[in-house]
Amino acid sequence: MSRWKELPAQLHPQIRQLIVRLRRLKDHGELSTRQLAAKTGYSTRSWDRYLSGRSLPPREAVEAMARIGGDDPARLLVLHEIAAERWAEGRAASPGTPPGASAAPERETGPMEQQPYGRFLRGAVAVGAVALVLSVSAALLLAVQLAEARAAVEGDRAGTVAAAPDATALDPASVLPARYTCRPERTDGRWYAGHSRTQDAVVAYGQVGPEVIEAQCLLRRAGVSPGDVDGIFGPLTQRAVKRFQTRDGLAVDGVIGRHTWDALRGAAQK
Repeated sequence: MSRWKELPAQLHPQIRQLIVRLRRLKDHGELSTRQLAAKTGYSTRSWDRYLSGRSLPPREAVEAMARIGGDDPARLLVLHEIAAERWAEGRAASPGTPPGASAAPERETGPMEQQPYGRFLRGAVAVGAVALVLSVSAALLLAVQLAEARAAVEGDRAGTVAAAPDATALDPASVLPARYTCRPERTDGRWYAGHSRTQDAVVAYGQVGPEVIEAQCLLRRAGVSPGDVDGIFGPLTQRAVKRFQTRDGLAVDGVIGRHTWDALRGAAQK
């Protein structure tokens, strides 16, 4: 486990809570900052700043860390929303107040003094509202991504460039999962299913598109069923990736990277 440096003393407690949670996820996954950078797309230097409290991580970095660490993204993003507010308050404070610090010290309460019940109730309602908004936003984003991915795949099949669908006029039928045809062929000693020829694209939980279809086809050809070949990297596909990685002696993280692509494209049929 990493031996972490102390966070800045002036850091707001709610920002500190978010950073400590991110540190625990990194330790739980036994990841170096270099591995973390490769899996999330954010540089090693950026993660050093985020995990030391010198810079607030962006929302996408927090979501990626939750996905890699197996945590609930919605809960972690609620912490990020609160921390972002405190960070902004610190920047708007007096010039001598560091970003993320409390604008004024909190009043200590005596042992017999109790906080008003209404404050806790308002806080709980606010957290629930933020979680609901995040869940709805994630569902809408997934629907739009799936519609765009399906349009792109159908355009490739027809030999034309398909225009991206208008997210404001989506037909409900257009976002329903489709089942795609797998056409595995061996070329130069490697297997291709006809949807993507990528060798190193990082494909992980929650993604949609041709790379996911290609991976599902190759998993099925290798004898590990991902469920329907629908272009959605969901729980069944993630479970199939982990089974394949275990079988082939790879790092079992449920994420398809260069080494997993190499194994899928060279795997013998089971």
